[in-house]
Amino acid sequence: MAATTDTVAVPTAAPADHKLTLIPLIALVVGSMIGGGVFNLPSDMSRGASPGAIVIGWLVTGLGMLMLAFVYQDLAVRKPALNAGPYAYAKAGFGPFIGFNSAWGYWISAFLGNVAYAAAIFSALSYFLPIFGGGSNLPSIVGASVGVWAIHFLVLKGIRQAAFINVVTTISKLVPIFLFLLIAIIAFHWDKFTFNFWGQPDAAGQGGLGSLLSQVKSTMLVTVWVFIGIEGASVYSTRAAKRSDVGRATLIGFIGCLGLYALVSLLATGIMSQTDLAGLKVPSMAGVFESLVGPWGAALINLGLIVSVGGAYLAWTLLCAEIPYVCGRDGTFPKWFAVENRNGSPANSLWVTNGLIQLFLVLSYFSQSAYQFFYFIASVAILPPYVFSGAYALKLAITGEGYQAGDKARGRQLLVGLIATIYGVWLVYAAGLQYLLMCAILFAPGILVYAKARKEQGGRIFTGVEMIIAIALVAVALWAGWQMWIGELSPL
Repeated sequence: MAATTDTVAVPTAAPADHKLTLIPLIALVVGSMIGGGVFNLPSDMSRGASPGAIVIGWLVTGLGMLMLAFVYQDLAVRKPALNAGPYAYAKAGFGPFIGFNSAWGYWISAFLGNVAYAAAIFSALSYFLPIFGGGSNLPSIVGASVGVWAIHFLVLKGIRQAAFINVVTTISKLVPIFLFLLIAIIAFHWDKFTFNFWGQPDAAGQGGLGSLLSQVKSTMLVTVWVFIGIEGASVYSTRAAKRSDVGRATLIGFIGCLGLYALVSLLATGIMSQTDLAGLKVPSMAGVFESLVGPWGAALINLGLIVSVGGAYLAWTLLCAEIPYVCGRDGTFPKWFAVENRNGSPANSLWVTNGLIQLFLVLSYFSQSAYQFFYFIASVAILPPYVFSGAYALKLAITGEGYQAGDKARGRQLLVGLIATIYGVWLVYAAGLQYLLMCAILFAPGILVYAKARKEQGGRIFTGVEMIIAIALVAVALWAGWQMWIGELSPL
């Protein structure tokens, strides 16, 4: 999951003497994309994929996410009035029900991402304090709960940010990552990297990782997780000294992050075997680094994750609460979510968001791998706004809405929107039936929230097509719940 300290609120236009040039814009883009997920890439990518499949996975992700970045960059300029979040594009292009589900998924992704990071923080803390185990035992849940509600009451009092947080968290995550890369390059073994490069079974038919397609699919939700927040790059356009610098900064920052992520995951495969990498605890980068330099390496990586993720948790809490708050203000959610307290904090949104985080923290006790499970669900939940943002850009290019006659950019955006949409659909396929069913269970209750919001707006609740979609969603959720009840579908 990307860091979000720079994207909690959409900035207003900056004074001329405070406009950002290319280099500061690149720094903002990189800072918004690199979060704590990078620290567990070695095991997350290797769990079901060989080095060859990992390479292909990053190539697919690189093309798809780049097109998605271009979609958000273009839509920010072409549709400046749609500034309530990526779900606004789904709503504008495909109606209020699709827009609502995109917003609902965006919110689910945000608060489940916080649950995943709570597990990651306490898993890292267990290196120093073994009582926390794998990050989802009882002490971890108690500790995470204390942290959630401490920040909750700080935000209610109107404490929304600290100026030094972004600087501290950025340094704390980049320094250990670059040190890891430097030493990993020196220690890299080509023979270990190329051994069973495609993950095929041996002569006796043992040890394979499955087909190349299944291996590549296994990497997709991991790559989505570390790029969540890519849509935030477009908000920097109001700060730019030159509008054209936003596109350059997006491209340079994206390529830099993609290279960083690919290096972390691939260099690890030249240091440890696939089996060993898959068995490492969160954060797996610490285990790889420890094998190279000893215990101080693991301590450095664990400390980097704790400071980075822990320091940014305030901003992530604000982001989680901001989504339903903004949706309540624009009518996508009921007005109840837009209530502020006397300190200007989104009180109702904050209470329900942290209440849900607390619920899923308790549920994480029953999970064998809480971090992976919750970030997989978070990655699937955010797919609707991604898919429909690409589809909206494609729709605009096809219809010509927002384009001047003879605009040469229309053909380019047609291709960008098409690739972004195909990539989004591919991600839905790659997510797999289990996680799609889990998300259906989480999306179905949203229908009641949507109906309440539509009633407040005085509009018709469903069109004919929307009714069919809603009925299908409820049916799938009920079937998924039944499968869980009879033990055919494991939730955790």
